[in-house]
Amino acid sequence: MKMTQKIMLLNSESLIRLAADHQPPCLSVYLPTHRHRPENQQDPIRFRNLLKALEISLCEKYPDFETRHLLEPFESLARDQDFWNHTLDGLAVLGRPGLFQVFRLQRPVAELAIVADRFHTNPLRRILQSVDRYQVLGLSLSKIRLFEGNNDALGEIEPASGVPRTITEALGDELTDPHSTVASYGGAGQGTAAMHHGQGGKKDAVQDDAERFFRAVDRAVLVHHSRTSGLPLILAALPEHHSLFRRISHNPFLTAEGITIHPDALAIHELQKLAWKVLQPQYQAGLTILTDEFALAKSKGLGSDYLPEIAKAAPAGRIATLLIEEDRQIAGRFDSATGRVDVAELRHTQDDDLLDDLGALVEKMGGRVVIIPADRMPGREGLAATYRY
Repeated sequence: MKMTQKIMLLNSESLIRLAADHQPPCLSVYLPTHRHRPENQQDPIRFRNLLKALEISLCEKYPDFETRHLLEPFESLARDQDFWNHTLDGLAVLGRPGLFQVFRLQRPVAELAIVADRFHTNPLRRILQSVDRYQVLGLSLSKIRLFEGNNDALGEIEPASGVPRTITEALGDELTDPHSTVASYGGAGQGTAAMHHGQGGKKDAVQDDAERFFRAVDRAVLVHHSRTSGLPLILAALPEHHSLFRRISHNPFLTAEGITIHPDALAIHELQKLAWKVLQPQYQAGLTILTDEFALAKSKGLGSDYLPEIAKAAPAGRIATLLIEEDRQIAGRFDSATGRVDVAELRHTQDDDLLDDLGALVEKMGGRVVIIPADRMPGREGLAATYRY
C-alpha cells in the first residue's frame, strides 16, 4: 500500500475513533510543515529527529524488535519524498500495533513526540473545535470550489461526492443547450456583467439553468459539508451571483456578509484575508459569549477554573462546556474513573497531557470542548468548566 493511501480526512468521526481506548503503546507525532521549497526540505529531517525521541522512549519499556516494528511505518513515511513534496501547514502521524494514520493539517502545530497509553489528540481537537474555523464556497457558472480555513490559513478542499463541480455535471441532459455558454468577467473589486452567448430566448433559458445549478450546489453543500462540519459558510462570487444564490439558498450556515469577487480572481492568501475579515466579528462575539457564560456560571457555583475540581466533575458527566487554552499542555496522569490527577514534569515525550485526557472524557460524556486563545482564557490554569449541575 502506498503511503499516500494512508492520508486521513480530519473530521469529528476520526477524532472520536482516535480518542477511544487503544492497545498501547500509542505513538503520536506532530510537526509544523511547509508547503513550498526551500522551507519544506527541512521537514523530513525534523520528523526523523522526532522519531529518535520516540525510539528512546520506547526502548525504556519495550524490546528492540517491538520498537522496530512500531517505528517501521513512521520510518517509511520519512523516506517518502513525494509525500514531503506535498505537505500543508502541519502534520499529525499516529500509530499503534495494527494502526497507522497520517493527517495533513491546514494549521501549524507544535513539535511533539509522545508515547502513551492513548493517542495525544488535543492538537487535532484544537483544529476541529477552535471557534475561528469557516468554509468558503467559491461560486461561478463555470465551476465551484470549496475552501476551509481559520485566521491563520486557507486551503482548498475536495468537494464530497454528490456535490456538482460544473453546471454540466449538475444538470446533465437537462441543460438547455450544452453549446450555449455563460461567462462572467471582472477583476477583483470591479463591477462585472454576465455575458450570455446564445440568441433570442436562450437568455432566459440560460438564467433558468443558472438557478437550477445554484439550487443543486446549495443543496449538496448543505448536506455534504455544512451540516457535517457545522462551520460558517462564506460565499465568494460575483455580485449578481450573490443575489441569485442567496435568493434560493436554504443553508442556515451561510453568513450574511460575503466576498463579492470572482474567487478565481484572487490568490488564496488574498481570499483568506477577505474571508477572515468577514468572519472576525462573529468569531470575537463567539468568544465573548463563551467567557461570559463561564463567568456567570462561576458566580453561581456552577463553574470552575481549578484543575482538581474540574477533573473530579468530568467522570460524573457534570461538565457541560470545557474551555481549553490553545497550545497549553499539562503533563501527567488522569484517572478517568476517580478524577484523580497527578501532574508530572513536562518532557518532550511526556506520558500524556492532562488537558487532552480531560477533553476526550468530557466529549465522551456528552459535553462540549472548545479551544480558545490564551488572551481570552479565564483564569491561569489553562482550562475552565461550566457545570450542568
